[in-house]
Amino acid sequence: MRHPTTQPANRFERRRAMTRQALIGAARQVMAEQGNTDVSIQPIADRADVGFGTFYNHFETKDALFDAAVADALEEYGQLLDAATAEIEDTAETFAAGVRLTLQLAASHPEITGILRFRGLQHVHSGTGLGPQALRDLEAGKASGRFDIKDTQVTLGAVGGIVLALVQLGATNDLEATAGEGTAELVLRMLGLPAEEVTTGHGDSALPASDRPRTGHR
Repeated sequence: MRHPTTQPANRFERRRAMTRQALIGAARQVMAEQGNTDVSIQPIADRADVGFGTFYNHFETKDALFDAAVADALEEYGQLLDAATAEIEDTAETFAAGVRLTLQLAASHPEITGILRFRGLQHVHSGTGLGPQALRDLEAGKASGRFDIKDTQVTLGAVGGIVLALVQLGATNDLEATAGEGTAELVLRMLGLPAEEVTTGHGDSALPASDRPRTGHR
C-alpha cells in the first residue's frame, strides 16, 4: 500500500490521515480479493480497525472510498513505473519496460494486479497512475519522432487495452516466460518502430531489486 509522501503538521491531522489510509487500504484489499465492491461498509471498517461512524468522517459514500482506493493503487503503480524506468533515456525502451513491469506485478504486487484487472480499463484515461505516465511517454515519443502515431489519446486507449487484456489472461492462464517481452515488441511495432529495431534480448526485470519476485514464486 502506498504511503502519503507528505506528513500532516499536527497530531490530529496525522491520525486522521492514517485512518483515511487504513480505510483505503482495506478497500484495496477487498477489491483485489473479491474482484468487486459488493461489500457493506461495516466489514471494511472492521478490516481497517475503525468504528462504523468513523467511516463517514472521511468518505460520504462507499463508492467514494472505492474510487479513492483505485486512485491510490494506480498512483502506486505509476510510481513503480517511474522508479523502474528512471535511468532509461530511450522513450521506446521506457515504454517496453513499463509493459514488462506490468506483467511482473502479478507476482510482486498481486493487490495492484487485482485492481488493474477489475478497474484498470476504466481509468486508462484518468488523471492518476496508469494514464499520465503512459500519455507523457507517448507524447514525448511522438514529439521526438520515435513513435509514428497521430492521436496520443487513442493510442493510449489501444495500448492500455492490450496490456490489461494480457494481465487478465495471465491471471487465468499460465503464460510463457517470454509473454512480457513479446507484448512489449508488439506494442513497439504498433507505435511505429521498424521490425529490425524491435528485437528480443531485453527481457531483464524492469522492477527494482526490492520489488522483484523471488525465484520460483509466481
